[in-house]
Amino acid sequence: MRKGEFVFTSESVSEGHPDKVCDRISDAIVDAFLSVDPYARLGCETLATTNRIVIAGEVRLDAKKCGPKSPMLKGGKVNAPLIEKIAREVVKEIGYEQDGFHWKKNKVEVLLHGQSADIAMGVDAAGNKDEGAGDQGIMFGYATNETDELMPAPLQYSHNILRLMAEARHSGKEKYLEPDAKSQVTLRYVNGKPVGVSAIVVSTQHSAKVDQDDVREIVRPYVQKVLPKGWKIPEAEFYVNPTGQFIIGGPDGDAGLTGRKIIVDTYGGAAPHGGGAFSGKDPTKVDRSAAYVARYLAKNVVASGLAERCTIQLAYAIGVAKPLSVYVDTHGTGKVDEGKLAKVLQDLVDLSPRGIRTHLQLNRPIYRRTSSYGHFGRKPEKDGGFSWEKTDLVRDLKSEFGVR
Repeated sequence: MRKGEFVFTSESVSEGHPDKVCDRISDAIVDAFLSVDPYARLGCETLATTNRIVIAGEVRLDAKKCGPKSPMLKGGKVNAPLIEKIAREVVKEIGYEQDGFHWKKNKVEVLLHGQSADIAMGVDAAGNKDEGAGDQGIMFGYATNETDELMPAPLQYSHNILRLMAEARHSGKEKYLEPDAKSQVTLRYVNGKPVGVSAIVVSTQHSAKVDQDDVREIVRPYVQKVLPKGWKIPEAEFYVNPTGQFIIGGPDGDAGLTGRKIIVDTYGGAAPHGGGAFSGKDPTKVDRSAAYVARYLAKNVVASGLAERCTIQLAYAIGVAKPLSVYVDTHGTGKVDEGKLAKVLQDLVDLSPRGIRTHLQLNRPIYRRTSSYGHFGRKPEKDGGFSWEKTDLVRDLKSEFGVR
């Protein structure tokens, strides 16, 4: 974020948004394969529309490591009935039991096939060659001290509003709310820091038993709870379902695809994005793993007090282990030399694909939970989930730069 006075907006979408339904199905399938083979390779794409789900992509599973009787294989091929079962479980978990999209009634088509041998040859370790990146590309990580989570405030508040609403819906507290929802938060900044709300937009699918005024008052307390103490909702700029009713939602109202909410998944537009989606990809894909480690490094820089904001860019070539470049930008808020900081970060963490996966312990079934409410700004979990949100480099960074 620049200095001076301005307004900035970010949006989030709920777990029931059509694209997020697809993200969750894809990531649930990634988890299923990693649970039987931690080194499984998977690129899984999901499409959802009215009463139909299509799952496509490529997979490689080591039958020797996971056993010939692995539940993920059937006759040496992907176990399509099990994949279908996973997809239905996800839709049920989200809460879709509607005429146009029902976990039990949807038609599910599974089109997963073997991974390209050309890709495997470039990525696999062999002889003196280390494991290479699963694709070329650039990845960004970002952190800012404007929230406790070290995330941009408009995005973090947008996520939190929808998460609270979803929790209330699942608990039965809000029986008129349905799964599909979007939020948008516009904040006023002074001298680069958020000072108040300029506008709030929440669109949520709802039962036909309530009208727009009812929905507005259902939503209001969840918005107010998320905002910092003393911040008020601007009534003239508080929009709830501004188009009117929102009864038909989810994939029945709008087709969904894996990987279409990449800005929601990252920093809400407050930082650059390399363009690659995360969901449906195993951790050899640097689109995912390198973006996670870039966030990890940026967060530790800010948590250590070396900068108020930090952007990190990594670049890779397919089949090549070492990053082509490591770029650090502290946006004029840094207390140390950025060139030296880039070198120190590379000394602290091996940024090869194998090094990233080892350091963050990414070869685990931990991805389903990342599919909604952001991949960043979350709490590290005991089983290794959100390991990239740890701040365990702070002591080393402070020591390297003589910061107390």
